[in-house]
Amino acid sequence: MKTQTSIRVEKEYFQEAKEILGSLGLSYSEAVNIFTAMIVKYKGLPFEVKIPNKTTQKAIKETRAGKNVKKINLNELKRINNA
Repeated sequence: MKTQTSIRVEKEYFQEAKEILGSLGLSYSEAVNIFTAMIVKYKGLPFEVKIPNKTTQKAIKETRAGKNVKKINLNELKRINNA
């Protein structure tokens, strides 16, 4: 038996998520149902949620500031992954 619910999400995320899910053959509703089932199965979120350690926090801050970042294109990334 299904129940109807209402959620509020950021509009731009919702639109992009719908496009991504559509390319995977899923509707937004189906994805929410999968996520809900995973919460029940794992008795919590189906992924780890934690505050990053100081090293990771520093790396995130530097990356957001554009420090120590090397931009590469998709072909370079594929080459690196296949090496």
